[in-house]
Amino acid sequence: MLEANFPKTLVEFDLRFGSEEACELYLVRVRWPQGWRCPNCGHDRAWFTCRRHYHCARCKHQTSLTAGTVFHGTHKPLRLWFKAIFLVTTQKNGLSAKALQRHLGLSYATAWTWLHKLRAAMGRYGQVPLGHTVEVDETYFGSDKSRRPGRHKGNKALVLIAVEDRGKTMGRARLVSLPGVDGPSVVGAVQAHVAPASSVHTDGLAGYQGLTKEGYHHRVDYISRGRTRAERAAIASAAFPHAHRLASLLGRWLLGTHQGAVREKHLQAYLNEFVFRFNRRRARHRTLLFQRLCQQGVKHKAQPYWRIVGREAPDQPLRVAVA
Repeated sequence: MLEANFPKTLVEFDLRFGSEEACELYLVRVRWPQGWRCPNCGHDRAWFTCRRHYHCARCKHQTSLTAGTVFHGTHKPLRLWFKAIFLVTTQKNGLSAKALQRHLGLSYATAWTWLHKLRAAMGRYGQVPLGHTVEVDETYFGSDKSRRPGRHKGNKALVLIAVEDRGKTMGRARLVSLPGVDGPSVVGAVQAHVAPASSVHTDGLAGYQGLTKEGYHHRVDYISRGRTRAERAAIASAAFPHAHRLASLLGRWLLGTHQGAVREKHLQAYLNEFVFRFNRRRARHRTLLFQRLCQQGVKHKAQPYWRIVGREAPDQPLRVAVA
């Protein structure tokens, strides 16, 4: 349940969450809105140990407030985490790890890791897939020195865009980083994010041909290959205005907030943040995003730094990641 009278300014936020106890009290209400429950047996009675753990009265299982959440294993106070979440969600375009480092006095590696843990929680889109009429298209980010014509991925990152078509306006969206434009990849991504029996509007890419077999109402607009590249781009933009506008917004965000320094292996995390922010662009106040991210964060166990950067074990040599 979202609070109607939640702090809306940084001053109000600091007054509400100026102590560790206030942050813990809020996190308890978010994690257990119906009262504490043992994660092991579901019992509702426990006592608080000197190590600040909940000790179940029935099965004797002990758990901490942050165990199994985005704050799992942290050695930093919740006050800093809450301030980071507030800054990320209330800034219209978010902020980079370098900016978070400056705001909170963290090391760059810590700021980068925190942001990726929060982005992973943002990726929990919920149980409501896109529906009605959905525009689906793909776009590429990065540079490819080979300059090959057509839809060759090359050194670029491929992103599938799915956005609800509500006439002159856009509805909700999903962005998925894909390895290629083959049928299993694009059809699988559509199935994961678009409700069955929805109307899906695509171009004539061969990979989309399997959508009809999967129960979708597939509408195709073929972009003529006999025209110049500029003319094809204009036709595609007119046929898929929402997808192209979303691609433009995404490109400006990656270039403006993150200076384009986003590696392909981490791209999906940044797409999660963009979609989280875009789908809540009409929220009455930005702090509603803070509350929603906290709710999603207590249901998502964060991965440690060494897993985020793709290491196989925590004792491998430490290398500070960039973007």
